[in-house]
Amino acid sequence: MNLKELVGIEAAKYVKDGMIVGLGTGSTAYYLVKELGRRVNEEGLKITGVVTSSKTEEQAKELGIPLKAIDDVESVDLTIDGADEISDDFQGIKGGGAALLFEKVVATYSKDCMWIVDESKMVNKLGKFPLPVEVVPFGSHNVFRLFESRGYTPTWRMNDANEYLLTDGGHYIIDLHLDTIEDPHALAEELDACVGVVEHGLFIDMISRVIVGTPEGPKILEVPGK
Repeated sequence: MNLKELVGIEAAKYVKDGMIVGLGTGSTAYYLVKELGRRVNEEGLKITGVVTSSKTEEQAKELGIPLKAIDDVESVDLTIDGADEISDDFQGIKGGGAALLFEKVVATYSKDCMWIVDESKMVNKLGKFPLPVEVVPFGSHNVFRLFESRGYTPTWRMNDANEYLLTDGGHYIIDLHLDTIEDPHALAEELDACVGVVEHGLFIDMISRVIVGTPEGPKILEVPGK
């Protein structure tokens, strides 16, 4: 069993009968959804899932997990998702799977959020992983040039056909190669203020817990004050 599968199974233990659960996207969240599907079918677990991408929706439907749209629930009890980087102070970069907008919407309307990762995702400071920025196609090249002028070393996210990748929301992604983000809060505010930017992959002050996969087993990190 790999580390991602171990933390996916561990995280599923936090899901209880009657919960509305935000189902994350990505290679680690895949194992969470798989385990929840097993519990639904073998243990009679009664939950409602709210998905963060079309890929997760397809998987959850195949497993028989009942689903509702985010707009059909007032709030989500618990969202469990992966992350591309998590810093020492529990800030994160997400969006490697191009689902950052939907992931952040679901997380924002959740009472509690947790991330599940293998130990390679834990870093001192954010920035080695390219920061995804989701932009509307109209005017996107001007946004790209703006990022160039600020020294953010932007690149376009492309699909397998070498075309601009389209997110589930119909947007493009520009990845910023920053190396180190000294002040994630300030950068998040800056990107929020950029016209044409729909969302960015900085997830700030959003979680209460991280489950980290290590060779010794899952390690649970509680976020202070949450």
